[in-house]
Amino acid sequence: MKRSGGILMPISSLPSKYGIGTLGAEARNFISFLREAGQSFWQILPTGPTGYGDSPYQSFSSFAGNPYLIDFDDLLEHGLLKKEEYDAADWGDDPTAVDYYRISLNRGNVLKKAVRRLLDDPPENFSVFLEKNRYWLPDYALFMAEKDDHGGGAFSGWERKIRMHDPETAAAERERLSDAVRYYEGIQYLFRVQWDALRDFAHRSGIRLIGDVPIYVSPDSSDLWGHPELFQLGSDGTMNEVAGCPPDKFSADGQLWGNPLYDWEAMKADGYDWWTKRIAHQFTIVDVLRIDHFRGFESYYAIPGNSDDAKIGRWRKGPGIEFFKTVEKKLGSLNIIAEDLGYLTPDVVELVRETGYPGMKVLLFAFDTRDTGYGYLPHCYGHNCVVYTGTHDNDTVEGWMKSAPEDCVRKAVEYLGLNEREGNHWGFIRTAYESVADLAVIPLQDFLGLDNSARINVPSTTGGNWVWRTDRESISRELAGKIRHWMEITDRLPRE
Repeated sequence: MKRSGGILMPISSLPSKYGIGTLGAEARNFISFLREAGQSFWQILPTGPTGYGDSPYQSFSSFAGNPYLIDFDDLLEHGLLKKEEYDAADWGDDPTAVDYYRISLNRGNVLKKAVRRLLDDPPENFSVFLEKNRYWLPDYALFMAEKDDHGGGAFSGWERKIRMHDPETAAAERERLSDAVRYYEGIQYLFRVQWDALRDFAHRSGIRLIGDVPIYVSPDSSDLWGHPELFQLGSDGTMNEVAGCPPDKFSADGQLWGNPLYDWEAMKADGYDWWTKRIAHQFTIVDVLRIDHFRGFESYYAIPGNSDDAKIGRWRKGPGIEFFKTVEKKLGSLNIIAEDLGYLTPDVVELVRETGYPGMKVLLFAFDTRDTGYGYLPHCYGHNCVVYTGTHDNDTVEGWMKSAPEDCVRKAVEYLGLNEREGNHWGFIRTAYESVADLAVIPLQDFLGLDNSARINVPSTTGGNWVWRTDRESISRELAGKIRHWMEITDRLPRE
């Protein structure tokens, strides 16, 4: 990877009149801003349908696109909507925050009109789309139709034959719920058409997209429902153990994620077919893929399924380097970023080294005096890594400066040479750019110098996450020029 830069911001955080950022004009405007700012990458985070807690890391599918991101104005341009069908709806009155409740009430009603018009006269490539995505789309469409039929309830509460994905029952349900199934197929077609158009625009603008694969799937997902044989489940489909992280210096109870754990032996037996298809699918969407919780491929923490916290659990071995060798043998060399944060052992460090993938360095971690052993200070970096001021799971720089322990802040001020004239956030950004890391990715909030009200996510909490949005005025030519200046003097501008 050449020396370069990028900006981290989920698509949902874009400006929009309709409650949430989408794949339309504002996304294209942001790509133009990235180009003007001398960037090479846009890191977008996961783009799947959001489930529990509105988190893209708890998605109803590892393959599907988020219907919330479909742009209404682009549908209007293609004759699938009328302006009055979406313009008068209540999308919330705060342009700086996503109102998921109002979106959930209104967006489906609008999209049903668009899908109805699509299916009344489907384009020639609609059947091609269905065929190309037959590995996952039929299960996903039926899963979502069943959720609607069950009042939105998790599939763990459905009737046994439906819950256990009995083939004969599934076939009968597909016929009974055929209209709803067709609707969800149509939604995914619309998402993919808009996504492909945006990705083409990004490539023409010299911008590549960094996506994200959460290591685990949601316990309420079509992945688990459609492929129970690939997960560690009891005979009744319940999870005897679930995913999480053990207690550490930052969390006395650990982190109880509650995701199902993979049956790695079963996956190995079929050559990691599901994972191979998952990764291959993602590379039809993005250009670079960040694999979340990379250490879980070396060892993963298993917590009893009936636990209220993560205090009690055990480490179990993951598939290791064989997994990545198998996938790359099938797919070829892959542009992957390893999210190698958290509790690292020598075995995890060795796995990252064996893959050759760049790992992550988070500047905010470098100054936490409770834990200094992971080489996050820039003088410890090698070239093959990606440096961040912070990620979507961290506070903003300005928020951290106000809330971190005094000794941590003092260490940052002294190491980075922070001063009021430059601004704390620009001191962090300058240091990231000046480092030897091949790629420097900065959250948009840090460019804007925002406090913790602009934080995207607080891990292991629900409510109030994934709601932050920027406004049009903040994405300015003045800011682009300042970013470009720093890209130029640190030799990170794109090369022809």
